[in-house]
Amino acid sequence: MMRLFQNTLLIAIISIAASTASATVPAGYYNSINGKRGQDLKNAVHSLLKNHTVVTYSSLWYHFPSTDSYPDNSSRVWDMYSNTVRYYRGSSSVSGMNREHSFPKSWWGGTQVDAYTDLNHLYPSDADANLAKNNYPLGEVSSAWFNNGVTKVGTPMAGQGGGCSNVFEPDDEYKGDFARTYFYMATCYQDYTWKYTYMVSNSSWLTLNQWSINLLLKWSREDPVSDKEVARNEAVYKIQNNRNPFIDNPLLAEYIWGDRYGEAFNIDDSGDEPQGDPMLITPNLATVIEMGDVALGKSLSMTVFVKGQYLKENLSVRLFRDDAAMFSLSVTSIPKSAANSADGYPLVITYRPTSLGAHKCRLLIYDGGLTGSYGADISAQCLPAPSLSTVNALSPTDVDGSNYTARWDAAPEMVDYYILTRTVYDDRNNIVSSDQFTTDETSYQFDDLNEGETHTYSVQSYRLGYTSLPSNVITVAWSSIHGIEADKPIAFIPTQGGVLVKSSEPHRNVEIYTAGGQLVRHIEVVNNDDFIYLPQGIYIMRSATCRKPQKLVIR
Repeated sequence: MMRLFQNTLLIAIISIAASTASATVPAGYYNSINGKRGQDLKNAVHSLLKNHTVVTYSSLWYHFPSTDSYPDNSSRVWDMYSNTVRYYRGSSSVSGMNREHSFPKSWWGGTQVDAYTDLNHLYPSDADANLAKNNYPLGEVSSAWFNNGVTKVGTPMAGQGGGCSNVFEPDDEYKGDFARTYFYMATCYQDYTWKYTYMVSNSSWLTLNQWSINLLLKWSREDPVSDKEVARNEAVYKIQNNRNPFIDNPLLAEYIWGDRYGEAFNIDDSGDEPQGDPMLITPNLATVIEMGDVALGKSLSMTVFVKGQYLKENLSVRLFRDDAAMFSLSVTSIPKSAANSADGYPLVITYRPTSLGAHKCRLLIYDGGLTGSYGADISAQCLPAPSLSTVNALSPTDVDGSNYTARWDAAPEMVDYYILTRTVYDDRNNIVSSDQFTTDETSYQFDDLNEGETHTYSVQSYRLGYTSLPSNVITVAWSSIHGIEADKPIAFIPTQGGVLVKSSEPHRNVEIYTAGGQLVRHIEVVNNDDFIYLPQGIYIMRSATCRKPQKLVIR
């Protein structure tokens, strides 16, 4: 694999150990991975991480102040994508920021699965930086076309990018953070099938490609675990009941991908209790169960995995205090065999509010031979039923061969996400399949239109358990996939450093793609004689009112 550590790397490892000294890992949490090596080690870590509390997408802005704020100012957003100073406003979204999947959701298809709301890779992000980084892989930029002082996007260094024409390079201060985030994702979700394989592989248990292994190990070694990461790991654990082991044990990555590959992994404090006293690993006393928002008349459920060791009897669970009548549990007794297992027991908590406002109660776990009881606070909020407008679906863009991008106008009110329903017909107009996809964006890319097929799509918005009426239906036929004629003329004149816009009237939603199909610019409005900066390269450009693709060569 990699060459042996140099003296500077050993110093970095000492720094890592010092910075993680304050982590409060529960006793016994890592017992299941002790003594494992190679593929068995990675599989054991996967089993440890995969069963966790999956939070709702609408609850993320509740959690970010706990996970991503400054220690001396809990109202200030800690943004790893820009230097712009922004502040949280209760549980509301922050203007100019997105809920960013640092490990791009499009890589696994972006549907509503556990990874979609996993806080271990979700960060508040500057919206412009998020748009620029798109779904590009991590990498080191040789020539940047976007640089805000923290985030750089541009042409990758030789040997990087995995075939993608652009890479996203974070600031040096955060390179280790992103590396350890990717180690977590490549392990927790190693059983996913990857749609984009810039950094990951579907053919190896390592999950990561060799070039990305080299890059991530380099960044992890050069940027040791920081106090910020330790604090964030603790905060996420309180919410999700799983941890990022590559923060708690920075050398773990070396045992799976690096210089210690093949060696048996052991940690100094395994958490073994010589007496075998019963213990509860998750949830612990610091766990916070924030279920998020739901509308009156709807319900919301969340699964909390109850894990223990050496339990001698079944566990008892119940709810009490405050608004306990609005919450319920799937069971009142948990078998000791299930709680003692590596997977733990999936305890389902359901919130069925009968009145508006914030509600709370407390989960109590006891018996099983435990000394005393364990509790965790539960909170949720009931809001009025939303009034949802019907979404307007738009004709597809980015059309080329079997590819197209379904698009729609943003809903005028706040929504949690959009539900895209797509139906595929064969050449005899028989339905081949009908599927639903979810996204918080106003577009969704497809690459599977086959000759002779016809696809249709419609869109609904979703908010607090309610969905809007379906939008108008858009039809995409194989014969129309090669472009849509322009209905308003626009010209782009290449010049040094970019292009000059020539148009008799304004154009909205101008999009600029690389020759490989990657979106590199999205501009809301352009006017005659506007200048658009572009680095050297070949691009495809179109607007919402001029969808016929235009090819440009910037020299």
